[in-house]
Amino acid sequence: MPVERDPVPAFILRRDAGTGSDPVSPDTDGDSVAEQSLTDEEREQVEDGQPPRALVLHESVRLQGEEELARPVVALAWSALAAGLSMGFSLLARALLRSHLEGVPGGFLIENIGYCLGFVIVILGRQQLFTENTMTAVLPLLSRPKLAVLGQLLRLWLVVLVGNVVGVAIFAALLAHTGMVDAGLRPVIGAICEEVMKNAPGQMFGKGIFSGWLIATMIWMVAAAPRLKLPIILLITYLIAIGGFTHIVVGSCEVLYLVLTGQLGLAGYALDFALPTLAGNVVGGSFIFALISHAQVRSEHG
Repeated sequence: MPVERDPVPAFILRRDAGTGSDPVSPDTDGDSVAEQSLTDEEREQVEDGQPPRALVLHESVRLQGEEELARPVVALAWSALAAGLSMGFSLLARALLRSHLEGVPGGFLIENIGYCLGFVIVILGRQQLFTENTMTAVLPLLSRPKLAVLGQLLRLWLVVLVGNVVGVAIFAALLAHTGMVDAGLRPVIGAICEEVMKNAPGQMFGKGIFSGWLIATMIWMVAAAPRLKLPIILLITYLIAIGGFTHIVVGSCEVLYLVLTGQLGLAGYALDFALPTLAGNVVGGSFIFALISHAQVRSEHG
């Protein structure tokens, strides 16, 4: 799809012969003399320097959502499973860094860089992550509020969420019950996982709102500056990590590790963590960021 660009500003400076630099007001056609003298190639260079409008970003993200809604269930399920497995590396990388940073000043800040790894793998690998879909797949519904689109959205959410949780459960089982990690690392993993459950359900929900909101912001920013995708992913997910904001997929890996090692029951996972965190992520990604972004474009362009 050709990218719509903002119009080139009509008020452009030119140099009058013998008089120095003076601004030129737009002529009757709306273009300055300098702008009229630009070649097509030069005009394109000027336009390339303009950031995309909110409408362009909205349409770009909406089209991503349309593609996701149209994908077959089997393809969604495999992609979501792969994403869940990949997100497990956020826990593993953080544990590995913590194990080597004991007693190091500022170790907490360095350790949480590991949290970003799973997101980098999933997003750059184009795997299906539930919290991405709370924004991208909601925009088609807001643009076309029909029961059929709502059904597609709920199908997408269900398949991706289940696939993500199954993936992180498998990864947690590998950490807990195989020799794929050294036995000395397991207490470190367990300590990280226990930190999540220090939050009361209300805190899980509130922190989940911030997490969902930030992930939606990340998707919007990546659409605006695709060449900066990696720095944007690192910045946003690092903020989630050091803020202790709850994320349904990463957190599920941590809490299910406790379940699989007998430190927590399934009811504790579902009621104390999963349901409030899931609700918070959906509220932050869908009802706050996506809805406000859509309202902004709708109010401006009708």
